[in-house]
Formats: sequence, C-alpha cells, structure tokens
Amino acid sequence: MQSHTARVQDIPMRWEESGSGDPVILVHGIPTCPALWRHVAPLIQKRRVLAWEMVGYGSSIPEGRDRDISVAAQAGYLAAWMEDQGIARAVVAGHDLGGGVAQILAARHPDKVSGLFLTNAICYESWPVPVVKAVAATGSILKHAPDGSVRQFMKLMFSKGHDAAEARAEALETHAPYYEAHDGAEAFVRQTQSLDNADTMAVAEDLPRLGIPARIAWGAEDEFQTLDYGERLARDLKAPLRRIEGGKHFTPEDHPQIIAEEINALIREVEAADPPAR
Repeated sequence: MQSHTARVQDIPMRWEESGSGDPVILVHGIPTCPALWRHVAPLIQKRRVLAWEMVGYGSSIPEGRDRDISVAAQAGYLAAWMEDQGIARAVVAGHDLGGGVAQILAARHPDKVSGLFLTNAICYESWPVPVVKAVAATGSILKHAPDGSVRQFMKLMFSKGHDAAEARAEALETHAPYYEAHDGAEAFVRQTQSLDNADTMAVAEDLPRLGIPARIAWGAEDEFQTLDYGERLARDLKAPLRRIEGGKHFTPEDHPQIIAEEINALIREVEAADPPAR
C-alpha cells in the first residue's frame, strides 16, 4: 500500500491505499494505526482499499495535540476526508475504536456508507476497558513516564489481545515506534483521555434503523470487547456473526484471511443490494 497525505479542515490527514474500483475504507483503533490492516488489504478483491489513519494516532500523533480526538470527532474527520477525496459512498470496516467511528459515520451520514463491517469493535457501553480507564485516570502522572514505558504497556495489551505469538511480536514492532517517535506516554494518555462511551451510546438506537448490508466477525475469546457485544451488534444490524473460535481482540492481525473473507462477502452483498451503483 502507498502512503498519502491531504490537508482537510487544515489537518494533515494520512492514509494507506492500494487497488482500484469502488472504495473500501478500513479504520483502526488503539493503540494501532493503518498498518493494522496490512495483511487484510491485499486480500480484498477488486476494490480501492483505503486504510485511514485517525487524527492523533500513528504517524498523525502530532495532529492530536490541542485537538478533539474523540471517537465522535473522528467520525466527523472521516466524513470530511471522504468529501475531500471525492468518495461519495463506501463500504466501511472498523476494528476497536475504528468500529465506533464506523457506527457513528453510518448513523450520522447514512448516505456515505453502503456497507458496514465490524470486528471486535467498541459499541454501546462496552468501553473504555478497565486498563484504558486506569491510564486516563492517572494520566497526569503517567504522561511523564520514562522512555520505554509505552512499549511495555503495549506489550501487555498485545499479550492479552493476540492469540498468535508471532502476530503479537510483529504487532509490537509495527505500532510501538509511532509512540516512540511522537510524544511517547504523553500521546497514549492523550488518546485515552479522549474516550467516552457517550459517543457510541448516542447512536445505539440508530443501529437497528440503518438498513444497510452489514457483517460482524468476532474473536470469541476477546477480553476487551466480549462476544456478547458482537452478538448484540449482530441483532441490531440484522447481520450475520462469524465467531472466530479461540480468537482474541486483534483479529485483523491474527486472522486476516477470515476478516478479508467477511469483507469480500459484504462487498458482494452491497453489489447485489445496489446494482445501479455499479
């Protein structure tokens, strides 16, 4: 995938892109970046795949300073970026915080989302998880933590969130350098203090009314976003749920083949539901 940057609302917004055709937008969560989708994107068939970077995350961490980087704000940034890029409508896939962004985008801008895919996503009152709440609550102290502390914290998160040891180690080397290059512990504290489940609760009643093709894939052993929330999303969105037995939180990195299969299945549903868009 190739890296791109565009200034939108006076914010440098970044994304990774590959392929051609109708757009599929992939949105990551915390503490990751667009590289979360590095093994999924090549498996998405005959589409323009854009892995968008949330403002204040990844290489965009500096853009989060003195700016609203809440999940609700991210949905607004994503909508503005789509308009800037001339993307009128897209299949949107989200993991973790990115799943919350996708839900809010679909609820507030239903014309922009042709299909919705969620995997181990925040939703309803499911978040922030206790470990993230603890970081936010003690942020005034933790933001001054010494070099290396964020890497150790991420190592702990990935150990709980990955079911494949090789993927766990690769994830740490993929995502930790962005914090080490930009603000370290202060950046992570800033991200955690922006999180409020009021953002997803505000659109919870809208989900059953979306009326768009949707699919859910869920790591059944996730300690952060438990399976019952995936089941609740499936009911509200009237969407099939694919359980990933033994799977934990970071499904795009542990199970890219399954995630890509579900996104490709959603694409086929979207094409069948809206043939004139072809």
